[in-house]
Order: sequence, then C-alpha cells, then structure tokens
Amino acid sequence: MLLQRIGNQGIQLGRLFERAAARHGSNVLILDHDLDIAPQLGRRATIAEVADLVDDIAARLWAAKVRPGRRVVVFKSDGFDITLLACAVARIGGVPVLLSPKLDGETVAELVRRTVRPFLVTDLAKVENELPAAVFDLAEQVVLTSGSHRNAVELGSLAGAGRVAPVIAPASRPTLITHTSGTTGLPKLAVHTGFSLQSRYRPQASVLRPLIRGRETVAIHVSFVHSRLITALAIALHRGFPLVVLRESDPEHIGDLFARLKPGILEAHPNSFMEWEGLADDPRGPMSNVKLFSSTFDAIHPRTVHRLLRASRRTSPLFGQLYGQSEVGPAVVRAFTRRRTLEDDGRCVGMPFPGMTDVRVVSRDGNPPSERNPGYIEVRSDGRIVTYLGEQERYDAQVSRDGWWRMGDVGYRTKWGCVHLLDREVDLIDGFGSTLAAEDTLFGTLEELAEVIIVPGADGRAVPVVCTKGDKPLDLAAWKRAAAPLPPMADPVQWRLGDLPQTATTKIKRLELVRLLAARGQGG
Repeated sequence: MLLQRIGNQGIQLGRLFERAAARHGSNVLILDHDLDIAPQLGRRATIAEVADLVDDIAARLWAAKVRPGRRVVVFKSDGFDITLLACAVARIGGVPVLLSPKLDGETVAELVRRTVRPFLVTDLAKVENELPAAVFDLAEQVVLTSGSHRNAVELGSLAGAGRVAPVIAPASRPTLITHTSGTTGLPKLAVHTGFSLQSRYRPQASVLRPLIRGRETVAIHVSFVHSRLITALAIALHRGFPLVVLRESDPEHIGDLFARLKPGILEAHPNSFMEWEGLADDPRGPMSNVKLFSSTFDAIHPRTVHRLLRASRRTSPLFGQLYGQSEVGPAVVRAFTRRRTLEDDGRCVGMPFPGMTDVRVVSRDGNPPSERNPGYIEVRSDGRIVTYLGEQERYDAQVSRDGWWRMGDVGYRTKWGCVHLLDREVDLIDGFGSTLAAEDTLFGTLEELAEVIIVPGADGRAVPVVCTKGDKPLDLAAWKRAAAPLPPMADPVQWRLGDLPQTATTKIKRLELVRLLAARGQGG
C-alpha cells in the first residue's frame, strides 16, 4: 500500500476538468448523446468548455443552497451529465450520491431516506413515472435538470448565478458516494474519500503509462454512477487523450461511431464487449486501431478476448483485465495478447499490483484452498471505501482487524501467486464445481450463445439460462455435445438477453434470476 500513500493529496473530483483544462484545454470530449443540463453544448466540446460547464452548474447548485458537507443525490435519466453533476457538487464541497437510472423508484426512495435529507437532483420523467411522492418529504430540496414541478427548483432557472471559488476539502473527507451492484439485495451506499479514489487511480495509471507511450483516443462505455468512471476519466484527462464517452451499447451504433473515430483505447463492461464481438467481422474495421482493450468488474470469457484482439490491426494489441470490487477498486491485473487461445483458463484473473494491493485466499473449512476446495478471496488496498453509509456494522463485518477485505468471491492462488476466481460465495452449487468455468466452456464452444448463466434451481440442480444471438432457437444437439464434459445440469432454459435482470454495470443479478425462474416454474 506504500505506493498508494506517498504524496496522496486526494483526487480533487470537483477540479478534475479544471486541472485538465489548464494543461490540455483544447483537448476534446465527444459524446453519443446530448446533455440534459446543457443541450447547447452539443456532442463535441473542448475540455475547457466542459470545465466551464462544471463551474457554471456548481454555481447554480450553490444558489440552490447546497453547501460544503451536504449530500446531493443524483438520480436522473441516463447520461454523462450525471458525472458532470457529481463534479459540480464536489466543486462546492458537497458530497454527490450517485444512483443508477436503472434503480426502481421505491429503492431510490429508501436510499434517499438512508442519506438523511439530502438535496435530490432528478428530472421530470423520473418524478412523474418512477419516484414515489414521498421523496419530496425525504429530500431537503428537489432540483430538476429538465421539466418543471411545483415542489421543485429548476436548474435552468438558476442560470447566471455568480461563480463560486472551489472548495478544497481534506483528502480524508468523503468526496463521493456510489452504490453497490445490488446483486444480493438492496444496494449499499459506499463512501469514497479523495484519498481512496486517488489510491485507485495510481495502480491503473502506473500500468497504463509504459503500455501507451503516445497520444490515443480513449472510448469509454462505463456506468455513469460507478467510481471506475472517475479514475478512467482522470487517467485520460491528465494525459490529454481525446475522450469519447458512450451512453449507448447497441453494436450497430457502436460500429458506426468507431468506424469513424477509430479509438486506440477502449474501456467497457465485460457484457458490453460480449455484445460487440460481432464488430470483429465488420469490414469497416471499427476496432482495427485499438491498442488496448480494458475491462474491470468481472472476469471475461476467453472467447470474447480472443475475437476482439484479432479485430485489431495494431502491432501487439493487449486486453487488460482488472479484478476488483466497488468497495476496494482494482486489486488484481492481467494482460492478454493474441497468443491467448480459447483453451486458456478464463478464471485466472491475474496478480496484485506490486506495492499497492495485496490478495490472500482464506480456507473455508480448515483445508488449504485449491481448485477443488476454493477459499474466500480477501484484498488489502488503500482504495477501500471508508464505510457503508448508515450501515457501519455491515461494513465492519467484511473487514478484518488487520485490514483484509472479504470480496464475497471464492477461488485459489497458484504456486506462482496468480489469483483464480471460481464463483461468488452466494452462487456456489454443492457438488457442481465452478459455475463460471462451466459458463466459459459453453460460451467458447457454442458460437450461437450471447450469454449463459448457471444458477441453482428449485430442486438444487444447476440450471443453465441461455440467450442466443438474434434470439434464435437453441440447437439442442449442439448444446448436449458442449455440455457433455461438464457436471450434470438441468435442461437449458432459453430467455431473451434483454429480459435478464441486470445491475448498473450490466452484471446479471443471479439471485434475482433464481427468483424469477422459480416464479415462472422453470428450471426444476
């Protein structure tokens, strides 16, 4: 952790764009959507213009009575202005609380209640269609980014408010609150400090620096409410890389955009990369200039890595995989080259960052952790959050006295120290082995699969839920051949990809999927 601490003054979220503009003001930001808070900005702006917008929005929020230390919940229709609002809130010393647009209104109301009378920045569509009326009583003030309501202040009405000097808070103070994926119930509110965010930035920046020497266009498709986006932006902005920030993931849309812009670095969720596999065969070569593919949140299927690396025409392209968690940031890293084959172990997620993060695997039953007897994966990093808001006991239950954080995953380490991720603790199926490894095998064997998720059925058997490209009927004969080497499973259940319950970072909510299967009487 020493290299995360030396000279760590915090990431200064509120001045992120201002500091970048001071060095690379003419650098550009390209969007694939308009901003609700500034539609006049268009879809192409300089970093200096974006920095001025953040300063302007900060002044409006100050005029709305937001003050240092006050929490400001941002729950609005999807867009990059969610991130810009977070920067504006932090600029005047407030603490932004970012909630995914995918959350339902009742969940948001409960999280607003837990935040204790925050300001709420939202829009008319959310107020009219999703949020319960109770949020007006739970919030100190409701501010609308679009539309009007008798009980809310319109952000547009505060245009022209006097600019306010930035508030520089100590690095140890909370600077951002995000929420966990909610795959195991109501999301938890994770409290980040400037110090912890800078501690997450350093490992990623240190790895990227020797890999990318020149100037590259960076395309990012990451949830606007996730802390990962903050560190990804910081790396690109500080180095003056042109930025392409994406809201949409539709392959046709992405193909058109990338064929024109030809990004050199591509950051996205694993499921987005899976969705974009078909672009490898696009004759326009939308991924032909990619030098580095980067993914975090989850291990990624070998088939996806294999196809995307072969879509690049750069010399020695890399696929960088980060394993981490919302609560601790990136903990382990691994890079893949074109030499990776479909038979390579997709469960190997890599090694800790030297001098910055550490990993251990703790036995679950007194026997040494191994592939057949996986143990609990635990991580140490200064990038760890400082608490769950309003749930200190829950936070304390996951961290040991000597600072090790329980990840909620099981796996093992090889004799070389490489971390192998086998399953989530809550997803273990007795006697089956690694469901994630089985999914890798099926995904690599059956080209027609768009997704496969193995969950426990009502009778305890493993149930594979499959989605095919174009929702075509599954070839059952091919399925039986592919599944033959694997532990016994129930018959596959086919769903449409869009019907799978997902988190803000496109992870499949496996426990929710189990519940839905039981409600439909599927899978035993």
